[in-house]
Amino acid sequence: MQRWLDVEAALALSQADVGLLPRETAEEIARAADLGRMDLDALAENFRATNHSLVALLRAHEAACGAGAGEFVHYGATTQDIQDTAQTLEMRDVLDVVDRDVLGLVVVLRDLALLHRDRVMVGRTHGRPALPTTFGVKVAGWLDELLRQAARVDAMRERALVAQLFGGVGTMAGFHGRGPRLLECFADRLGLGVPATSWHASRDRVAEYVTCLAMLTGTLARIADEIRTLGRPELGELEEGWSPGRVGSSTMPHKRNPEACQQVVVLARLARVDATLALEGLVVEHERDSRGLRLEWVAVADVSHYTLTGLRIVAEVLDGLRVHTDRMAEGAKARAEEICTEPLMLALGRHMGKQSAYALVYALSQQARDEGRSLRTGVSRHPQVRMHLGDEELDRIFDPARQVGDAATLVNRVVERADLWLRQRAATGSRPSTSPDR
Repeated sequence: MQRWLDVEAALALSQADVGLLPRETAEEIARAADLGRMDLDALAENFRATNHSLVALLRAHEAACGAGAGEFVHYGATTQDIQDTAQTLEMRDVLDVVDRDVLGLVVVLRDLALLHRDRVMVGRTHGRPALPTTFGVKVAGWLDELLRQAARVDAMRERALVAQLFGGVGTMAGFHGRGPRLLECFADRLGLGVPATSWHASRDRVAEYVTCLAMLTGTLARIADEIRTLGRPELGELEEGWSPGRVGSSTMPHKRNPEACQQVVVLARLARVDATLALEGLVVEHERDSRGLRLEWVAVADVSHYTLTGLRIVAEVLDGLRVHTDRMAEGAKARAEEICTEPLMLALGRHMGKQSAYALVYALSQQARDEGRSLRTGVSRHPQVRMHLGDEELDRIFDPARQVGDAATLVNRVVERADLWLRQRAATGSRPSTSPDR
């Protein structure tokens, strides 16, 4: 409600700027736009009596004004002008915190990717061991995605953060021919953009805000869920930080549950529901329609809380993250035969063709799996393999550390993009002007 009053004050002062109101009248309206000067119990009763989302507050505002200035509160505007503009200001405040928190995560992930650039681990697809990779590449993937989300949020800000001031059906009829100039003054006073026309019934701006934040929260959840999964005891490669006094279970004293990571996944699922609500709000009738608008009142507030909470939790998880490099190395070594079948196939393929090599390695690896035998032993004894590959070559093939391809180069590329993004932030003191994914 105070935000609504702030917008009413900005409206009156802007109307004075364009000659629609006397300056002293506008200043009195602005002075009286203080919720602390109003009887909240009486205000609540009047909200119930009017069954309107703003009129009771307007009447209280009028009553708080002196010298007849209350007669000109809300002059020429409509309720949605005030509430849309206030909601946009709230969205801007949220995005300012999002920008700050994303910046912090970029710094942490950038450093983590570099630190573990060459740390070999098992790469997994479909939940099963696949090929060797590095933890640095995994973190670089998180970082690269986060930079894209930041770029989306930056682009969305320019479209979404605009004022609303067009009157009952969007024609500015109540502003006596001074509407466009008034809108410019109003938007400038509030630090918002100037839309070309009314967006009372065009809710794409708000839908983009909600879906962008839901996508960002989804990225946070992917990071958190990977940490949760890699923390399972049978893997033990990552672990949430732990401190004495934390409780994992009321009945099992030994438990250290990945509660924080799980919570981020929950937040992302809730945010996705808000995105659905915002998209539903795109379909409205005629010049105004509260059926879509009221969905936003839930979606905007909730997705903002979910995203900001997700950012805070992920920052805390990363700050206390335990990276068990020994388990990563042990896992890669233990699964070396399983995760090095591609380089074996490609080495043989240079001599017999890729398809024939695939068929041979497929047969050998599946047989070894079914019989519980060593693939390396079977490969070493197979005459077709021995015809082309010696022991030294097989040692190289079955060494996971030598089968990570261009992992280090890929990490360096993402870190360079992050560094560029960070330099732009430092240089401008605000958001970067270019997308890091180009």
